[in-house]
Amino acid sequence: MNMEKPLEQELEVFLRARFVLIVLTTIEEERALQIAKNVCDRLNRPCLSWDVSDGFCAVTGTTGSVPSARDAKTALEQIDKAGGDALYVLRDFHECWKNFELKRKLRSVTQRLRSTKKSILITTPVNGVPDELRDEAVMIELHLPDAPELSAVLDRLTETPGVKVNLTRLGREKLVQAALGLSASQARRVFAKAIVSEGVLDDRGIDLVALEKKQIISESKALEFYSVTESVDDVGGLEVLKEWLQLRERAFTREARDYGLPSPKGIALIGIPGTGKSLTAKMIGGLWRLPLLRLDVGALFGGLVGESEENTRRALRLAETVAPCIVWIDEMEKALAQGGLDGGTSLRVFGTILTWMAEKTAPCFVVATANDISRLPPELLRKGRFDEIFFLDLPTETERREIFRVHLAKRKRIPVDFDLDRLARASEGYVGAELEQAIVDAMYVGFNEQRREFTSDDIARAIGHQVPLSVSQRETIAALRAWLHEGRAQSASRIEETEIESFSGRSKSV
Repeated sequence: MNMEKPLEQELEVFLRARFVLIVLTTIEEERALQIAKNVCDRLNRPCLSWDVSDGFCAVTGTTGSVPSARDAKTALEQIDKAGGDALYVLRDFHECWKNFELKRKLRSVTQRLRSTKKSILITTPVNGVPDELRDEAVMIELHLPDAPELSAVLDRLTETPGVKVNLTRLGREKLVQAALGLSASQARRVFAKAIVSEGVLDDRGIDLVALEKKQIISESKALEFYSVTESVDDVGGLEVLKEWLQLRERAFTREARDYGLPSPKGIALIGIPGTGKSLTAKMIGGLWRLPLLRLDVGALFGGLVGESEENTRRALRLAETVAPCIVWIDEMEKALAQGGLDGGTSLRVFGTILTWMAEKTAPCFVVATANDISRLPPELLRKGRFDEIFFLDLPTETERREIFRVHLAKRKRIPVDFDLDRLARASEGYVGAELEQAIVDAMYVGFNEQRREFTSDDIARAIGHQVPLSVSQRETIAALRAWLHEGRAQSASRIEETEIESFSGRSKSV
């Protein structure tokens, strides 16, 4: 759906209803001015813009002279005494929120304009207005362009004389899809760069646009665009979780929507550090062939009042624009890291994320990982928040054998050349990250002994030299496993009861 049309309609209603002060939140000033122009053209109403650099400028045709004002106070005075029914667009006027005199002046002018047909539209990239103006202002928001809008941007660019285009119909669709999440001006620049780089706009531009989008999204600081390379074969064990994911592999297709299936909401991955939660998030992106966006909770926090919540909303809106996608919230308990020591900011950020998870309609599949469940509030893990909550336990013997096989193959070794059964038995109580480190340690031994090939004996010795988490953090892991056995989550692995009982008994006796 084209988001500009509803916004134009909303602005038109506001002007007809004589709303005096309208605050439009957007980073796209050009689009905002174009929307204001379109509405004023339909209403046959003059439109002027003002900023501190250029003063007043006519956006549409005006019958009288354009007023002159180089400072904000004079601009408001000119609007106050002008006649007619014009719309005045004040650009970057949010910088005046810090000036008490200007806030008071704007409030007074707004109150006097109620008896006129004049309106003020303030464009600002920052959400919110001062408390003094809350009762006077109506807030609206211009979202990032959708696929039809970006297609129109591409049309205007390709109609430029001298531009060569050799796009297939599918290539054009993918090119526009790759640009989702960019502003109109960003998309225009990226499309132009693709034309200049290749000499022609063809299917090769898709990868260039995707690369540029990755860089632009990373500038948001809170979102990181991951290039997905992991597959199901790169993750050892977790067969129950893999089957669950494979059953939903086609969940975001049109075929699934036509069948009546809702898009999956997300999963929570809770468990012991080093068991593959982050790797699983990357694997889902590869399995479903969807963009993977990592939300860095720590980067959301800002120093100004309300800045953290606005950073959160902006990042989540960007994720919705890129949808369908996977939003990976790593170590979610960090959102509450400050507790009550930050004036409640972390609680508000966490609340913003929870509200979005409950109310989002865009197909954003959330993968939330956490190590410390004691710091997670009950409302996060309640039924309905996620499609499923999976617990990643200490790997079973079968899984340890598979993990050794995966990491040996990654290092271009032939797994059958190693005694995997022996290594799996010797590594009871070790997590996947520790098994990988044992292989790396063994490789160092072989490399430093005249580059000989490392062996199962080297890996076994490396295992023996490690102190696993199951020993160094015995109490923490016991509490986590007790949480699983209380039935609060589904195990991501096929349970081997004999091994769990054996390890549990051994832990108690150590």
